[in-house]
Amino acid sequence: MRNEFTAIIERDGDWHIAYCPEIPGANGQGATKDEARDSLVDAIALILEDRREDGLRGVSTDAIRETITVT
Repeated sequence: MRNEFTAIIERDGDWHIAYCPEIPGANGQGATKDEARDSLVDAIALILEDRREDGLRGVSTDAIRETITVT
């Protein structure tokens, strides 16, 4: 399950629209299914990076910080 998310891809006229239900606000689009999926991957990466930075803002310098992996 590590770093796996659901991509929902739907056609909208000539475009493919993609979104991820686990990551609100993560959307992508493209002329093909692959382009929409790749656009969604980029959106998810940007959102997670932004949330990480935002979440760490204001953390005390005395706090213990460790990286964990969820599998």
